[in-house]
Amino acid sequence: MSAAPIIVEVAVPSPLYRSFDYRLPPAVAAAPPPGTRVLVPFGRQQLVGMVLGTRQHSDLAPGKLKAVSEILDAEPVFDPELLQLLRWAARYYQHPIGEALATALPVALRKTKPVAGDNATVWRLTELGREQSPARLARAARQAEVLEALQSHPQGVAREALPVPLSVLKALQSKDWILEVAVEPGAPARTPAAVPHGLQLTKAQQHAIDSVREAGDQFRCFLLEGVTGSGKTEVYLQLIAPLLESGRQVLVLVPEIGLTPQLVDRFRSRFQLSICVLHSGLGDAQRLLAWRQAANGQACLILGTRSAIFTPLKNPGLIIVDEEHDGSFKQQDGLRYSARDLAVWRAHQLDIPILLGSATPSLESLYNVQQGRYQHLALAQRAGNALPPHMRLLDLRGQTMHGLLSDALLQTMHRHLHNDGQILVFLNRRGYAPVLLCHACGWVAECRRCDARMTVHRRRGELRCHHCGSQRPVDRFCPACGSSELLGIGEGTERVEQALGEHFAGQTVLRIDRDTTRRKGALENALDAAQSGQARILLGTQMLAKGHHFPGVTLVAILDADQGLFSTDFRASERMAQMIIQVAGRAGRSDKPGEVLIQTHHPDHPLLLQLVAEGYPAFATAALQERREAMLPPYASMALLRAEAAAAQHPRTFLEEACALAESLRDDSVQLWGPVTAPMERRAGRYRAQLLVQTAQRAALQRLLTAWIPCLDSLKAARRVRWSIDVDPMDTY
Repeated sequence: MSAAPIIVEVAVPSPLYRSFDYRLPPAVAAAPPPGTRVLVPFGRQQLVGMVLGTRQHSDLAPGKLKAVSEILDAEPVFDPELLQLLRWAARYYQHPIGEALATALPVALRKTKPVAGDNATVWRLTELGREQSPARLARAARQAEVLEALQSHPQGVAREALPVPLSVLKALQSKDWILEVAVEPGAPARTPAAVPHGLQLTKAQQHAIDSVREAGDQFRCFLLEGVTGSGKTEVYLQLIAPLLESGRQVLVLVPEIGLTPQLVDRFRSRFQLSICVLHSGLGDAQRLLAWRQAANGQACLILGTRSAIFTPLKNPGLIIVDEEHDGSFKQQDGLRYSARDLAVWRAHQLDIPILLGSATPSLESLYNVQQGRYQHLALAQRAGNALPPHMRLLDLRGQTMHGLLSDALLQTMHRHLHNDGQILVFLNRRGYAPVLLCHACGWVAECRRCDARMTVHRRRGELRCHHCGSQRPVDRFCPACGSSELLGIGEGTERVEQALGEHFAGQTVLRIDRDTTRRKGALENALDAAQSGQARILLGTQMLAKGHHFPGVTLVAILDADQGLFSTDFRASERMAQMIIQVAGRAGRSDKPGEVLIQTHHPDHPLLLQLVAEGYPAFATAALQERREAMLPPYASMALLRAEAAAAQHPRTFLEEACALAESLRDDSVQLWGPVTAPMERRAGRYRAQLLVQTAQRAALQRLLTAWIPCLDSLKAARRVRWSIDVDPMDTY
């Protein structure tokens, strides 16, 4: 009698909220452990699935069970803790388990073709090579790419992970910048020695460091609230140093790629160690290499954006989330997770401390401090001799204006330039003009795929939609009346750049926004020019507001502070306050005093008055009180069911059916709001609607979602729409 087949439970990347049973071939004597990749037949295709465990019995008859085609890994790619984290995330964010696991894998591990193992040789930088800047190799882009990759991977990079011809590597080798060395697979990284910093810590910095160190190897969550320029990064460095020296790993999360160059430079100069960097800009082979080096313990310091939270760690000691308030930590499609929240969950799971840092903490984190879940650490003073900038509102009513530049602002800018200061001008609106208008008949250029107006980008002669990305040449004649009197109405960074050049002839104006930093290395070059003082006037969007250190900036001008004052989104005021404080914090960070001018047509607005007079903590206290009275997050839990389709009626029909189903499943503590059309109903050619679910009890929300979401695909209208669920949404539009 033949032995019963071994049955394995496999998560397959599909939109189905379940796993699938497969049998192992008779030649396989033992089941692969959970976290191992397997190749399995699924429908008419072969997919890479993940083993979740073994089963004694299956609901399918043994004869109907399909066999695993191939076991792809000798060792699991997910350790038990990481697999547990991902299974929890899939349940909490109500996402199919197979797709959730695939999200956490490097792209190279999602493919059916075999992946090469660790190589016997790698390319590394020499001492001379570490002194070179990739930005200086503008005419040798491939050599710069190699240097950048090797600086990010101290243990070396395998040949196949460097997508350049061998001649490029040989050219760098002939300069004695790189060399090829033999390594043992899994060889530990050298223990870095911290370089003496020579900085005198403030009492608040020392208290923060001591508090986190006292946690030792136990979970505690700390919220480090430090005013801009107070030395939060120095606290990070002091905490990281002894952990690296003892062979422990540290994971540092940052919200965007734009923040990584400065942090990498700070960490590398302190520890004489290249940083294992993980972000969306890496190639598949580079990301896989970094992922493996973190998994086997070769990489001690891992710095990454949102998805780096899923990096396997062999010997974790600390997790740091920098700029924890930033909305970029929330994934907006697929598995809609919050990397900050998962970082806290993972630190608890690993029983290690976690530090959340920000000058403008999220209201959710401040609420957790009130509830005693997080320990609050404050850095209320700037480090060194730097003083907080002087902030004041500039009333635009009745002012003579030159576009968005008032006379009073221009006079102040001339004064700062005369005193050898550097100026940062902030406008969170790119392009030349947000509206193209026909002066003769009033026609406005609108996106053909969205309920939005096209933005004029004059330098390229294009109209662009900043919502769907569509673009077309700027109209020469009005399509409605044939007139040539087409006017760009409003101001974007491109237009302000032109105006600044006219008013400050002879001064270098540097614009930093998404349009000027698209090319590889452009952002790093621009930030270098800004920090060196080579550019006297900096102009940009929120890319300039986040964590950058510009020691020469003495004046910050916020051109249009009214954009976020009147919004239907309940989080708009929080985002606006954070943006103003973050931008203002770029001024006066060195020995010269800083000044901040906030232009507004609403100088009596309570938010602006409170920020200028009392600062962010006072705003946050008042905002939390308002949220509590209105029963909004963090005092309530939300989920947003979104639907979209090519026809306007289908999303509403689906959501009405979904609402009726939810009514039959919910308890009295859960409220349903909608369905309603989205604030921008048509986007990228599809019509959108949404249904909001809200309750004061998180457990009640999860009970409803667990029963409700798996049933939605069975609704009659479901096949006509594309729908998604967003638990703890960061926006409701």
